[in-house]
Amino acid sequence: MTARVGVPTLGRRAVAEGVGTAFLVAAVIGSGVAATQLSPDDVGLQLLENSLVTGAALVALILALQPVSAAFNPVITLIERALGQIDSRAAAALVLAQVVGGCAGAVVANLMFDLSAVSVATTHRDGPDLWLAEVVATLGLVTVVFGSLRAGRTGTVAYAVGGYIAAAYWFTSSTSFANPAVTVARTLSDTFAGIAPASVPWFLLAQLVGGGLGLALVAYLFPTTTSRAALLDPEATHE
Repeated sequence: MTARVGVPTLGRRAVAEGVGTAFLVAAVIGSGVAATQLSPDDVGLQLLENSLVTGAALVALILALQPVSAAFNPVITLIERALGQIDSRAAAALVLAQVVGGCAGAVVANLMFDLSAVSVATTHRDGPDLWLAEVVATLGLVTVVFGSLRAGRTGTVAYAVGGYIAAAYWFTSSTSFANPAVTVARTLSDTFAGIAPASVPWFLLAQLVGGGLGLALVAYLFPTTTSRAALLDPEATHE
């Protein structure tokens, strides 16, 4: 028999978003540091290690926290607001929790590898090719998340998102940040996964553009959606 969590309070949802985003960022940065230490002379292997760990962490975190809240991404949360799934107050609280949680995850990752708690990233990631990659990466992520949800396949979202992000690390030139909270948090670690603060504004703009395009595509492809109660309860939908 499966226990039901009921409809979670905003406070519980914010905590879930903060904790989930913190673990996600810790996985991204921590695996990047470990990869450079374990495979110092092979950048391709470093990226493989980084992408597999990130994808696996996403699967685990979404499976664990989905009954409460498991967006871990301001773009996803803003689209939920645009679709009327949450109100503006909830959206603001969840986005704040994601950003704060992501920054906390970066600090913890640095400390776990005996680095300074905060080291401002110096890796510049600039250029139209990378900005286009972020549009594509975010568009794809939104399509995967909301396509799965609108098809009623709530139980598959974790695997779809984890698999997509692991793949997008490779097929996008930007290595698929596709997440404003994670992007901001990665400025706090001057390591393999870092991004210089000066590069962040264009990345955020590209992610918002990709999110908007993704919203339009999902609305066109899936003109109807399941109820929020069904989205919160994987047992309520069946493939």
